[in-house]
Amino acid sequence: MTVDGGYADFFGPQVPRTGDASQTATYALASAAYRDNPVEEIKKADNEWHQTTVKPGRSWAKIFRPNLGEAFAAAVVARMLGPGRKPLIQSFGTEPQVVVEHCLAANRIRRIRDLRLTAVMAICGLVFLPGMLVWLLAFIIRSAVAKTENQRAGALATAVLVGVGALAALFLVKMPFGGFWGWYARAAVVMPVVGWFWAKRICEQTAKDLRDRWSGLLAGAGIGAKVPEAVPSNPSETAAEQLRQSLAKLGAEQQSNSVFYAGPKGILGMGTRWGSWQLAEELVPADPTREIHPFRAWDVVRSIHDQLRMLERGPLNTGGFPKPSIRHWIVTPIGENASAVSRPEGTDVEAYQVKPHAVQEICNKQQFGAGDRHYLGVQWTLWDGQLVLTMMITVTVLHATLRIEVTGHALGPVNSLFTGGPTAPSKEVAKSFKPWETRKVMLPLVPTDEVVRLAVRAPLTVYPPLLNWLGGTIALPEPFGLRHAWADQPWRHRFMADDALRAATPVLRVVHQAAIKVLAENGVDTEKFGARSAFLSGAVQDPSPRKADLYDA
Repeated sequence: MTVDGGYADFFGPQVPRTGDASQTATYALASAAYRDNPVEEIKKADNEWHQTTVKPGRSWAKIFRPNLGEAFAAAVVARMLGPGRKPLIQSFGTEPQVVVEHCLAANRIRRIRDLRLTAVMAICGLVFLPGMLVWLLAFIIRSAVAKTENQRAGALATAVLVGVGALAALFLVKMPFGGFWGWYARAAVVMPVVGWFWAKRICEQTAKDLRDRWSGLLAGAGIGAKVPEAVPSNPSETAAEQLRQSLAKLGAEQQSNSVFYAGPKGILGMGTRWGSWQLAEELVPADPTREIHPFRAWDVVRSIHDQLRMLERGPLNTGGFPKPSIRHWIVTPIGENASAVSRPEGTDVEAYQVKPHAVQEICNKQQFGAGDRHYLGVQWTLWDGQLVLTMMITVTVLHATLRIEVTGHALGPVNSLFTGGPTAPSKEVAKSFKPWETRKVMLPLVPTDEVVRLAVRAPLTVYPPLLNWLGGTIALPEPFGLRHAWADQPWRHRFMADDALRAATPVLRVVHQAAIKVLAENGVDTEKFGARSAFLSGAVQDPSPRKADLYDA
């Protein structure tokens, strides 16, 4: 079943099945939507090529500033599902649809909390506005003073709040006027405090739910994202239908066979190119009295494709390669600092897929000069989605020279920021009778300042542009893809590096054997090709990772 544009139709949230290779990386990224860390921590996940920008809000409105989960979920949903969005980079090794659905689920949980807090603010704050403003001013002064490193300033911050409380108690006892306004003034002092206790209870319930989901995802519990707004119950629910189609479009773009080469950044989504091996020899007839039987680059590529399917088989029962993904890719060159990409369009493209006849034509004809290029890719998703290995093969024929190039790309694990679980708030304090020893004191799950921040933000969440202007937001690195934006290099992990290096030798040998077989069948002298293949087979015995796209010129 399909919807408009040919995208695959589906209903309800898509959750990775037990045993999927991409669970760990997918759930690690999805857990960011439920986090309550400071928003600045997203900068810790930046890598060499991609940096996330934290856009500050108004300097006088820091109380409206979002935390990491709020900013991440809002930014990801807007970037990946927003109307008129720019094209996305595929997230190999993860399921971006699942991450987006968890962002939607986290937004829904927070929206329910904010509706309740808005009701509290209306009942206990707006009706008794003078008292709320006085208490809010006291909290803002206390927070500003408490953030300094001076211990005396911290004590002063507590004294400010205690002083305001004492004045409020005195005001209740010694009311300067009576009648209706006297009772209103008393209520204006008391009701904001009652509202704070009410709001604290709401915030703690929501924080516990969010943290349970955060820890559950990292534990691999397979917690599903509840997104009822993506399942239209009748044809008149246009918003739900639009969201459903946006999710389907995201899934279709993830399956696209079009990728982008960004110079030293490598193929976006696949990682940098760490190795390259080339076999290039002259096409000479095996029989001088006969000409070479005409063949095309596609004939060689098709033979290589068939032989690569046998990589998972071997003469010994020793485990070996898992089943790889083997696909034909159309690679488009873009600038190293390009801020956007443009996917191929026209009659040769359907649902983000370049049609097979167009792939074959590019393989045979676009080998020199401007235009897209064809690559045959064999890809493994390993370490529960934390490592993506891709070997790309391209075949070109210029004049009487056939060239077969094999390149290795590696995308490492997601940054450790996304794999850390929630910790209970606590602090170390000195023991009363043994000041040289310390003990751990558990703190409230939602501190006082956080309750005030959430309560003040809640009424403005109905209009996100104003809230973003006041409190700030984050700008995702472009061209954006969930996986490669926060990926580390695999070379710091010994076994991941070993897996990347070991894959090169067998792939190279299979490619050369398949190509030489086609050449021999078409009357080409394969002696030089065989000698060159043997030399490369020996050279690749001890490969070392390097930045193959950084030319010393």
